[in-house]
Amino acid sequence: MTDSNHRSIPALSGDENIPEEHAVEIRRLAHDLSNALEIILQTSYLLSTVELKAPAKDWLEMLDSGVSRALELNLALRTYIKEHTPA
Repeated sequence: MTDSNHRSIPALSGDENIPEEHAVEIRRLAHDLSNALEIILQTSYLLSTVELKAPAKDWLEMLDSGVSRALELNLALRTYIKEHTPA
């Protein structure tokens, strides 16, 4: 995933894997990130169930956009980790 504001994760060549000593910590961090994003996602959802006036309504739209992007990036990270770490 690359766009003008984000760097892509560098590709590993062939069957190259993330070294196990790094993979364990990276998987732990990715798991913790997923948990934190779940809190933000649920908060965003709960806020969307109440009637908000401007500018709060606009802020919620910004939050929703950021949540969507963060979830996409987290999925890309977890996929990359899964593809480049031993089972």
